[in-house]
Amino acid sequence: MLLEGKTILITGVRNKWSIAWGIAEAAAKFGANLIFTSQTARECEETRRLVSSIGDYEVYELDVSSDEAIEKLFETLKQRSVRLDGVVHAIAGAKAGDLHADFLYTSREGFASAMDISVYSLVALCRAALPLMNEGGSIITLSYLGSERVVPGYNVMGVAKAALEASVRYLAHDMGPKGVRVNAISAGPIKTAAARGIQNFSSLLNMISEKAPLRRGVTAADIGNTGVFLLSDLAGGITGEVLYVDSGFNIMAI
Repeated sequence: MLLEGKTILITGVRNKWSIAWGIAEAAAKFGANLIFTSQTARECEETRRLVSSIGDYEVYELDVSSDEAIEKLFETLKQRSVRLDGVVHAIAGAKAGDLHADFLYTSREGFASAMDISVYSLVALCRAALPLMNEGGSIITLSYLGSERVVPGYNVMGVAKAALEASVRYLAHDMGPKGVRVNAISAGPIKTAAARGIQNFSSLLNMISEKAPLRRGVTAADIGNTGVFLLSDLAGGITGEVLYVDSGFNIMAI
């Protein structure tokens, strides 16, 4: 029970196919007490129905684009005497038009929106969560290989993920003296609702199966188990890192 006695805040659970849900299922299996957030009131109801299958957990509404909403959530948690041992940041977003067009034609508004939702939200969550974090706490976020290599169709999200990984390093530096670790998981492509917005996504999945050293793609459960490791004390000496969970595809020169 690697996470027994630990309280983990998980953002970004959209449905049973999401990576955040894979982490949630694994964390619950390994003994964690979970708290969930969803972007809107409607999504909160959907998340409550989903999480009821693994336990009786609180679900809060949280619009990560609003500093006021973030402050309100963590003030509520503080009033309820919640202490956190981990935070899972599984939030990203970009305007569909900016994903479907070449990166060259990314709109100014779309660029700012992708950075705000996908990157700054991590910074804001870390800042708000820090006063409630126990020493030895762990924060993890989700990235993808498009942060360092061109993946046609990923476009502005690749640039956002590059900024996210840089943010992980700076946050690790700032939060390390307070005993909090910050890391990213670079996951291989998984069939999620968000992934359907990426052009030629099926061809990416086929390429992984054909070219990755393990000759298979990854599952949400693979990511979930890695998340448990990073949230646990077993990863106590790891911070500021991007850990690849992609069946080894990142090592290939293809």
